[in-house]
Amino acid sequence: MSLDDKVETERARPEPIKAVPVRHPGRWVAVVVIGVLTSMFVHLLVTNEAFQWSFMVDNMFRPPVIAGLRGTIALTVTAMLIGVVLGTVIAIMRMSENPILRGVAWVYTWFFRAVPRLVLALLFGNLGILWSRLEFGLPFDRQIGALFGVENFEARLFGFSAVDILSGFVAGMLALGLTEAAYMAEIVRAGIQSVDPGQTEAAEALGMSRSQILRRIVLPQAMRVIIPPTGNETIGMLKDTSLVAFVPVSTELLFQLKAVGTRTFQVFPMYVAACLWYLALTSVLLVGQYYLERHFSRGYGRKEKARMRLRNIGAENTGRTTEAS
Repeated sequence: MSLDDKVETERARPEPIKAVPVRHPGRWVAVVVIGVLTSMFVHLLVTNEAFQWSFMVDNMFRPPVIAGLRGTIALTVTAMLIGVVLGTVIAIMRMSENPILRGVAWVYTWFFRAVPRLVLALLFGNLGILWSRLEFGLPFDRQIGALFGVENFEARLFGFSAVDILSGFVAGMLALGLTEAAYMAEIVRAGIQSVDPGQTEAAEALGMSRSQILRRIVLPQAMRVIIPPTGNETIGMLKDTSLVAFVPVSTELLFQLKAVGTRTFQVFPMYVAACLWYLALTSVLLVGQYYLERHFSRGYGRKEKARMRLRNIGAENTGRTTEAS
């Protein structure tokens, strides 16, 4: 055997690889630390009598607390409805070619984003100081009458007492909803701007009006971008409803739990009960957000595109056609 053949044989038979598993000592130390901290937290929950678990469970399901829970949910839903609808209108105004509409929308978002929600809630709760009565009719009726020499001229159709209209719930709903509209306007505007302008131009070439383009082309695609931050805003709104307890709104969850704690001198267990209720409601909203995101994200991402290709291949093999989602 020549020297070249011997070298070739040695190259053809490499030595077995001695693989050494990668060690992660820091990872195991972190697991041990987390395990110890978790055990300490569970021990605190079980052994510390300050939690008063039996007292808390007995009181967190009482009828006034459940009424406060319903009030919190109603406040969240109505405030978000106001925020989404008004925010969409303001976003369209911000992108309008009319400079006055753009200016009004900018001033609105500037004001309601600049003032804290708690301050607005307190301000709306005291609007009755400005007006004792809300009336509808001809604006500046008395001034117009004075111009024509008519004293105490009134052209008012109907009116309401401000105390009856601006209740605590309505004041809180307006403060939260109008503030939310400013944030939603920016979210909707970002979503609309994320859509390729070429699609708008193509729709215009087909003869579609601006409203049709917005409703049928732009907004459905913008929803994929709008839904995730809107879900975060909804969760934030649920938590911010606790601010109206300072208006005060009696039909609110935190207000009722604080009332129970103050009456029984067991404030801390009622604060823990508030945490548990908010955790439960937020978990439900997170599940709804997951399904909404999945619905409006159909056709996007590698997984969805691969699934669509497989679906089309299967349709070709079976001779059937499928509608692309």
